Amino acid sequence: MGKGRAILREFRHLLPITLACAVYSAAWTAFILPYGIVSGGVAGLSSLLYYVAHIPASLSYAVVNALLFIVALKLLGWKFFANSIYATVAITFFLWVGERLLTDPATGDLIRILEDERFMAMLIGCTICGLSVAALFACSGSSGGTDIIAAIANKYFGVSIGVCLIVIDLFIIGSGLFIPSLGSTLERVRFVAFGFCAMGVECMTISYALNVRRRSVQFMIFTRRHDEIAKAISDATGHTMTLLDAHGWYTGDEMKVVCVLAKMSESNVIFRIIHSIDPRAFVSQSRVIGVWGEGFDEMKGLKHA
Repeated sequence: MGKGRAILREFRHLLPITLACAVYSAAWTAFILPYGIVSGGVAGLSSLLYYVAHIPASLSYAVVNALLFIVALKLLGWKFFANSIYATVAITFFLWVGERLLTDPATGDLIRILEDERFMAMLIGCTICGLSVAALFACSGSSGGTDIIAAIANKYFGVSIGVCLIVIDLFIIGSGLFIPSLGSTLERVRFVAFGFCAMGVECMTISYALNVRRRSVQFMIFTRRHDEIAKAISDATGHTMTLLDAHGWYTGDEMKVVCVLAKMSESNVIFRIIHSIDPRAFVSQSRVIGVWGEGFDEMKGLKHA
């Protein structure tokens, strides 16, 4: 029974990672590779090798990641890479499947689903890829790649992970300017410009998707029925709260103020509770930049921000 539960738990953990890898691979194969678009990371490097040397993206993606894993395992440890290795294998497999499904037998090129709508393909592809990467991060995984280089640079040289990733991405995309096989100078400039746009769209999507679920708010509830409201909110959300002493300037009355930190998604529940208990309560709601601690985000990793 115990072994069966462990297998089920592992399956539930790997299922969302697998789905995210499948969606990422599908978007990359259908909306990025056929249109000559390159973004950052190992995915961008694989795209570049596909355009220049016609090396299948699934092959170069697997080889580059394998080399990075071999170099980094000794430096960062096995535990750091467990989910990333699985995600890399899954993406490689789904890319291989996608390349075979979307390759035109007559020309050997990948089929363009949106024909000549290159900019639209970039927006759709990078948005879906960004959402998929955010889903991987939310599942405590990653697609490996340049994240490994950034982690090593951060651990041994104190370089910010964010800065390191940006520098690597700029180098990969900018290298297109110096590859003659990509076309004339103007075509190479367009290639790089599209690459920077793709990187921007994907990064903004990842940032938004990761932060939207973390958005938190602070409630300041001025009410004489503070005990009832505090208990009801705690029962409904599981959050604890703080009671502050307040003194009304105009009335001179003393009262308690309930201070609550909650997720943005819990706002409607809290408002309904307040209104059902004390419709005359005075409520202030404000957004907070971030909340760390029990019930919210963990404090670890703040030094890398």
